[in-house]
Amino acid sequence: MENTKTALLVMDMQSSILSNVPDTQELVSNVKEAIKIARNGQIPVIYITVGFRQGMPEISTKNKVFSGIKEHMADVDMKDWIAIHPDLSPEDKDIVITKRRFSAFTGSDLEVVLRGLDIQHLVLTGVSTSGVVLSTVREAADKDYNLTIIEDCCKDGDEEVHELLMRKVFPRQADVIKINDWI
Repeated sequence: MENTKTALLVMDMQSSILSNVPDTQELVSNVKEAIKIARNGQIPVIYITVGFRQGMPEISTKNKVFSGIKEHMADVDMKDWIAIHPDLSPEDKDIVITKRRFSAFTGSDLEVVLRGLDIQHLVLTGVSTSGVVLSTVREAADKDYNLTIIEDCCKDGDEEVHELLMRKVFPRQADVIKINDWI
């Protein structure tokens, strides 16, 4: 039987996003460990960032969440905004993909990269649990990927929502584990 090819997704671990979430030190430390495990196991590390062109032409006034962000970010330098947290910096061999919405697939070339690498199993980390993680889990499950979520490598601004998703929603479509259980 052919081995299932795995990739680690490090999603929205941008300094600009992490600065809006309380107590991220443990999260960053855990994600750093996940990246180390992946690299040691020859598992591709794929960073997903959310970003837009200057002026955010990708955002419609019809998009409830992102149109609100657009108003506040009109003068923000996108290069700075999409910068990945310095403790989690990609290496040259890592892949960095920019998405345009919550799901890692929307507006990105993630699916093309996954096909190119023959990836069948995704291991997910990210901020926020109710944003990029939820949206990516749903879409990836619909695309028939095998999924693992590293619970303590995800965080949400609302701890109750994080717990609900990890206990009740995600187990229907993914294995939910802790960083110490990922080998």
